[in-house]
Amino acid sequence: MIDLAPILLVTVLLLVVATGIIMLVLVYQKKQLQYINEKEQLKASFEKEILESKLEMQEQTMKNISQEVHDNIGQVLSLVRLNINSLDYNEPTPLIQEKIKNVSQLVGKVIQDLRDLSKSLHSDTITEKGLIGAVEYEFDLLKKSGAFTTTLTIDGEPYSLPDQKELILFRIFQETINNIIKHAQASLIHVRVCFYTDQFILEINDNGQGFDVNNTANNGMGLKNIRNRSQLIGAVCSIRSEPGNGTVIKIDLPIY
Repeated sequence: MIDLAPILLVTVLLLVVATGIIMLVLVYQKKQLQYINEKEQLKASFEKEILESKLEMQEQTMKNISQEVHDNIGQVLSLVRLNINSLDYNEPTPLIQEKIKNVSQLVGKVIQDLRDLSKSLHSDTITEKGLIGAVEYEFDLLKKSGAFTTTLTIDGEPYSLPDQKELILFRIFQETINNIIKHAQASLIHVRVCFYTDQFILEINDNGQGFDVNNTANNGMGLKNIRNRSQLIGAVCSIRSEPGNGTVIKIDLPIY
């Protein structure tokens, strides 16, 4: 008579192994689907962030243009009108010529300023100027206000980053500058950009009133956006500040 016990035992073991394999396959498929979904969500989040950054940059550009027209072009045109109204053709010819020359120079300045503003309306500012060029352009606008002294230090040989990363880095820079203008009561803004082989660093330093980093009440939407955007491009954001000693915001982006 055949002993069926070993056959049953082997059958049970095979069933257990088969069940285990099926379970492993199902778990693997579940994790794979989860990974794909997370990847898609991250991609969607990244694309949404890119769009938001572009829209915010356009909004910031329009604010800059409005301020420039009000503070600079408007004043120059007022001087043009003043010079024209003061023209008296009974005055000596040299004096009349001098006033006309002044008007011509002022109109030339307005035309150049308008050309500069028209360039800033270009939607691909970062692509056109590069990150450093865009930072320098923003600093030029700040200098015209007369409220800030700005300095820029570049370490290493500059290289290009992917356009989308440069766009988000520039938006982080813009948001930091806006925070400084609104809250810091600073007079000096220093930016350091480091182009190393294994990492890119953007550091923004101001001499303002500073704040307590550990106080959650001081972590508004601006700082949260800066941290979130840094994380989105794989960068590490660190914020150093204390009351009375200014603020340093450092973005450290690994280069692979």
